[in-house]
Amino acid sequence: MLDRSRAIIRKETRELVRDPVYLGMAFVVPVVLLLLFGYGLSLDVKHLPITFVDHDRSSHSHNYIDGFINSEYFDFIGLAGDAAQADRWLRSGRTRVIIDIPPDFARRLTGNRRVAVGVTVDGSFPSRANIIIAYVNAIGAQYNQRLLTDYASLLGVQGGLAQPLTMDISVWYNPSLESINMVVPGMIVLILMLFPAILGALVVVREKEAGTIFNLYASPAARWEIVLGKALPYIAVAFLDYLIIYAMSIWLFQVRFIGSFWVLSTGALLYSACTIGIGVMFSVLMRTQLAAMLITFLVTMTPAFNYSGFISPVASMDPIGQFISHLIPATYFMGMVRGVYLKGLGFDFFWPDMLALTAYTAVVYGLAWLFLRKRIG
Repeated sequence: MLDRSRAIIRKETRELVRDPVYLGMAFVVPVVLLLLFGYGLSLDVKHLPITFVDHDRSSHSHNYIDGFINSEYFDFIGLAGDAAQADRWLRSGRTRVIIDIPPDFARRLTGNRRVAVGVTVDGSFPSRANIIIAYVNAIGAQYNQRLLTDYASLLGVQGGLAQPLTMDISVWYNPSLESINMVVPGMIVLILMLFPAILGALVVVREKEAGTIFNLYASPAARWEIVLGKALPYIAVAFLDYLIIYAMSIWLFQVRFIGSFWVLSTGALLYSACTIGIGVMFSVLMRTQLAAMLITFLVTMTPAFNYSGFISPVASMDPIGQFISHLIPATYFMGMVRGVYLKGLGFDFFWPDMLALTAYTAVVYGLAWLFLRKRIG
């Protein structure tokens, strides 16, 4: 019995060694998954982009701003010239917080009168918005404490207001801070990344395993005709999936939607064509359906989950994470989906993302065409 077991072990070992794809997956996949999740899945809320509109421009306002600049939780983007410029930065995602300091900031504080500072928070990421508000309140409390200490030691004031500085906080784009308004649009991106790519990964390799690929090799169809004919039906299926998911997000989950359906649908069509193309490319390269599905899952779902901005904004990632995020199509579509759903942004804002998706699509289909060899054997 042990001899038969050893024979089976030798046979399976030879099979594994002979197939570099499986051998590579046995060692490469765990390492890649660890690297991807290690760099991309960060729950630390730091380096939040913050912008100030300083109408006072006094030493008091500068000291207040310094409390944010010197904090590890915020990254100072710049002083906006006016509220309109700050609003544009918030809409574009360049900043996540706007602090609006009124023109009588110093005068009211030195006169021992309460002053309110305007705080506008991007609510696209509800959990982070709550944390941002807590950070802002904490820094405000520290500033209040310093003011009270200054009143007592420098000005000889033994009392004064308990809270000289108050904050008028407003949340944009997701006022109720409901996580469903962030999660469901993000799931559209992940679903359209994984399942269309998996479908595309089977269209050619399935025929390789069945042996019917030789019919295509012997047919008069050109390589680009084969790639196009294989991809188009699945692009239609993926776009139909998008329409169903969109309808569910509006009618079933009642997600906040203030943008244009046509802008979102144009991006979804480009994205679907791109993800199908990724699957077709790996379907051409791989020899088995299992290998095609595994490698497709590895290079689509895991990076999309960690690096597209689904969990945390791309701007809060480290440089390596930001570099990886710009290499995957999900990042561009994630910004479009949330920008359309929650901010109502249009074609004029998203044309660079659509251009990036178009270029990405051209590359993956070009590679599929290049690697598809019409030959027997």
